[in-house]
Amino acid sequence: MTKKEIVKTISEEIGLTQLKTKEIVQKTFDAIVETLVTERRIELRNFGVFEVKERAARKARNPRTGARVDVPAKFVVTFKPGKEMEERVKHLDQTSAAETEAPVAYSPPSISPPQTSPPPISPAPQNPPPSDPFGASDS
Repeated sequence: MTKKEIVKTISEEIGLTQLKTKEIVQKTFDAIVETLVTERRIELRNFGVFEVKERAARKARNPRTGARVDVPAKFVVTFKPGKEMEERVKHLDQTSAAETEAPVAYSPPSISPPQTSPPPISPAPQNPPPSDPFGASDS
């Protein structure tokens, strides 16, 4: 999905013009980037956490020539999804390929009440007859 598609969807849902919605969406993205630059972390409840981390310098290999290359340290943005997002994405494994072609609204699985019937009764264990500890037999 592109930013243009996001703007179109939001503008249709809330009844604003696409121009005004685009401005709001862009301001939101700009605020996220600015917060990451200044504070290096932004936590959006029920969504996730964006964080700036420093990736250490390392040695790599050029796959074409095989030569060793020094890769300098750099800052990268990481994202850790919130619980709600992880749960919703986890359920993607359970959908078939046909369902993924057309977007479907997520509905959490229903939780059935606990069973109130008593547990099944297992048969009494069969005890073998006692054996003679000295190995003597009756015959």
